[in-house]
Amino acid sequence: MSNIALVVGASGITGSNLAKQLLTEGWETYGLARNPTDEISGLNPVTADLLDKRKLQIALADISPTHIYITTWMRNATEAENIRVNGLMIRNLLDVLSPKKSVQHVALVTGLKHYLGPFEAYAREGFLPETPLREEHPRLNMENFYYAQEDEIYAAAERDGFSWSVHRPHTVIGQAVGNAMNLGTTLAVYASICKETGRPFIFPGSAAQWNGLSDVTDARVLAAQLLWASTTVAARNQAFNIVNGDVFRWSRLWNRIAAYFGVEAAGFDGTIHPLEQTMANDGQIWQQIAEKYELKEAKLTRLASPWHTDLDLGRPIEVMTDMSKSRKLGFTAYQDTEESFYDLIEQLRTSRLIP
Repeated sequence: MSNIALVVGASGITGSNLAKQLLTEGWETYGLARNPTDEISGLNPVTADLLDKRKLQIALADISPTHIYITTWMRNATEAENIRVNGLMIRNLLDVLSPKKSVQHVALVTGLKHYLGPFEAYAREGFLPETPLREEHPRLNMENFYYAQEDEIYAAAERDGFSWSVHRPHTVIGQAVGNAMNLGTTLAVYASICKETGRPFIFPGSAAQWNGLSDVTDARVLAAQLLWASTTVAARNQAFNIVNGDVFRWSRLWNRIAAYFGVEAAGFDGTIHPLEQTMANDGQIWQQIAEKYELKEAKLTRLASPWHTDLDLGRPIEVMTDMSKSRKLGFTAYQDTEESFYDLIEQLRTSRLIP
């Protein structure tokens, strides 16, 4: 039986990179999104809203996937609403596909909020886990939409007999437009604004993040793990952390990124300088930059997500992620983090998204 993939969220950082990897491997691949991308050659677009079960049934009527990759979520005002909405999205999808009996594996991408807590209580004192973060850590005693997503998959797997995997990346580095969590592109856009205006490239985060060790996840490495776990018997029905495999300190990388753009770096000065405030009035500046350099996207909010970058860089602890579990099972992909940022910057320039 041939492999037929359904990538849910195919227009995002994770989904688009995964779709490209699956197509390279010769998989028949469908990309589901509310506004599907037409920029990936060979990808079959599927327009659907996971909250509209009737329209979802129509959109998937002629598709019988063997593998489902869920790489999307929807942000809401409260964690209770995050739980309701994101749980319903997965339940609708798996309910619609259940009668087909075609699904062999479902992979879910979540993240380190599994360990650090939801947005409303993110990395706060009293809830700080031991690092490096390990998959064996128990769930936090608080509401978390990642747990709700997992539970929906566990229940459907029990009902329908498919295997599953859960993937927990740190900050994902890769190209996408309109993504809600995009630190790499946010920093590239911020550096571009600093270069154009002569402003210093000011580190926005905490002392712990500036001085401590950290890691991130290249979208290509995440795609490789998703493919590996969904086709490796030993990896079935397990959760895996996924990061590049190296560690770094922002105190070095910040200066390196600044030098790459040719801007003045300003490190941690004892005060947190949230990017959400720093970039609050940069919308018009970016529009002028986009017009000057004939860029494809003139709307700053379509490229940058300062609020999420502030969450990552403002944490009161250093955050590292243990990769032993999947390494022991044979997953060996590795990516140099500094090169991840440089690769992304060049992709953004080639795509005419930054000058």
